[in-house]
Amino acid sequence: MTDYRELIPADFAPDSRVWVYQSSRLFMMSEALHIEELLSSFTANWQSHGAPVKGYANLFFGQFIVLMADEHATGVSGCSTDSSVRLIKQIEQLFKVNMFDRQMLAFQVKDKVQMLPLAQLQYAVDNNFISADTLYFNNLVQTKEELENNWLIPVKDSWLAKRVTLTT
Repeated sequence: MTDYRELIPADFAPDSRVWVYQSSRLFMMSEALHIEELLSSFTANWQSHGAPVKGYANLFFGQFIVLMADEHATGVSGCSTDSSVRLIKQIEQLFKVNMFDRQMLAFQVKDKVQMLPLAQLQYAVDNNFISADTLYFNNLVQTKEELENNWLIPVKDSWLAKRVTLTT
């Protein structure tokens, strides 16, 4: 898998706000192209109280939509956050996916994104599908800096470590 950090714009402040939305499945190429158009159009017109938001949006690994707003230029209001949620809901409806399922976890296994329900996590660990060193997509990151440093992290360094018994 390529280093996703190369896709993150360098001209955004480290404390830029980030939202990560995980799709319930991998998007097909035609869908990904359509989504990228929607994201580009959204960020080009993203506003907060009439002022343009310095925004960025991209589809990562064909399955994660990352939105970012650099609030050094314009703060993001509740209304502008609502407009981004409406965009994600529109994508859900267009492509028949779930973008808000927080019970579904994503891991990088053999250079692919593998999904696993939270309820099956211990089973996956017990049967060696997932280890302490398996990379986990920590979609709880909230800033550009966290996205760069704490998004794709080993299970042992994530909140999941407290939820399962890991064998070392």
